Amino acid sequence: MSTQRPWLASYPSGVPAEIDLDEYSSVVAVLESACERFRHRPAFSNMGKVLTYGDVDRLSRTFAAFLTGELGLKKGDRVALMLPNVLQYPIAIFGVLRAGLVVVNTNPMYTARELKHQLNDSGASAIVVLDNFAGTVAEVIRETSCKHVITTGLGDLLGFPKSILTNFVVKYVKKLVPAYRIDGAIRFRDALSRGERHSYKTAGLTHDDIAFLQYTGGTTGVAKGAMLTHRNLIANMQQASAWLGVNARLGEEVIITALPLYHIFALTANGLVFMKFGGLNYLITNPRDMPGFVKEMSGVKFTAITGVNTLFNGLLNTPGFDKLDFSSLHLTLGGGMAVQRAVAERWKKVTGITLIEAYGLTESSPAACINPMDLPDYNGSIGLPIPSTEVSVQDDNGNHLPMGEVGELCLRGPQVMKGYWNRPEETAKVLSADGWLHTGDVARIDDKGYVYIVDRKKDMILVSGFNVYPNEVEDVVATHPGVLEVAAIGVPDDKSGEAVKIVVVRKDPNLSADDLRAHCKANLTGYKLPRYIEFRDSLPKSNVGKILRRELRDAPKTAA
Repeated sequence: MSTQRPWLASYPSGVPAEIDLDEYSSVVAVLESACERFRHRPAFSNMGKVLTYGDVDRLSRTFAAFLTGELGLKKGDRVALMLPNVLQYPIAIFGVLRAGLVVVNTNPMYTARELKHQLNDSGASAIVVLDNFAGTVAEVIRETSCKHVITTGLGDLLGFPKSILTNFVVKYVKKLVPAYRIDGAIRFRDALSRGERHSYKTAGLTHDDIAFLQYTGGTTGVAKGAMLTHRNLIANMQQASAWLGVNARLGEEVIITALPLYHIFALTANGLVFMKFGGLNYLITNPRDMPGFVKEMSGVKFTAITGVNTLFNGLLNTPGFDKLDFSSLHLTLGGGMAVQRAVAERWKKVTGITLIEAYGLTESSPAACINPMDLPDYNGSIGLPIPSTEVSVQDDNGNHLPMGEVGELCLRGPQVMKGYWNRPEETAKVLSADGWLHTGDVARIDDKGYVYIVDRKKDMILVSGFNVYPNEVEDVVATHPGVLEVAAIGVPDDKSGEAVKIVVVRKDPNLSADDLRAHCKANLTGYKLPRYIEFRDSLPKSNVGKILRRELRDAPKTAA
């Protein structure tokens, strides 16, 4: 498999087999090239305020000067960012990188325990945090080695008087900012002012320098920091832009960025790829407010949107979404979790655009496979390996399996991480000596090179010796018109070892367990049928909307 690449014959016209890694020396070089080329074009928009590429260049340069000149941070030091999608985010992220520092992306919804672990594990010297979440920082900061805290309000970059009004409403009307005290904390706007007193010095970055510590693996114990180098990020940006570039219009793309930029999917696919194209990232701060999200989209002639299955499903079920103007939309990219056929088909019906499924992991920066952009209809595949990427299906002993056989999906390419930060044993578990990244996903590859994910290895349900894959069960249940969302899990069973349980959020309040059993019986073989059916008002989800089967497995068993 490693020497044969049958997928190349299926590549869309104009997509190269290999990418040019040497076009950029660092992620900073990508930013500087885009800012020079598209200086007067809009780069980021949020809450009615637009930053041009020139603004991003100037402000990130000033923030970099503050970090090195005022705080005295040195090349390789780590800086944590605890921000949702606000305009401060791109300024902070590019400022940190321009200073030669390492970005530690931090989920704003972290508990004190999770934040303390990440700050101590990464050895972060500084953290930039939105006021709304600063209470968590205040709770743990003294128990970490983090010396500097930079705080910011939601409206800080919106301009006068909107910034003052927004911060007042957020704090005193909506009461979204809990009281906190952090001695010595610096305001973001003050940091920019102070940065202007210092000269910006380029950091002399190379491909081998670490750009991000991207934490992952919290579902299997302690979270680990994937070391993503400038080479990894440049590679993935070049791979994805080569794939999308045949359709992208330079300086004209407007992408809806609802997934948080602290998540690797949006960071690379939206932040970097569309920066190279001179596109506008339209930042959605709170996509969970679906009516508000749809209202924001109604004023935008957007050309692209990325998301996870639950986001697309949520939009489709929000009144007014089907009335939006989709005339400019030409790219919808789904990843992060399996895209369900029912959602993809409805998306095509409403928008006229195929929902293109892609696949990646934090450890691969993230993209590994993407379907062709001109795909006429959803095909159930995660697509073809992107340029300069090899894939292989392997058994538990690392043997490469023939086409069509099911095994663990492994991948190799320049986007694969350097390893886990300070965890050589964990790195050795997933990265083989010859560079294969073991994904933990069960897959097969067809004779045209298309890859099909069967399921997560650890989520597989074993019923009387038969493998049941939750994705398949969920796909079937999701086609029932009365179902809004569904998750399938395995629960212990005295007779069969494990049994299938589904947890369902109703769209139709009259939907019964018997209705679902009949629907499943018509579409699934006997051992795959759900033995337990539970109805809930909502399903537990990660910060990007991925359904957390683990939390459902840990809950008490309920029959219906």
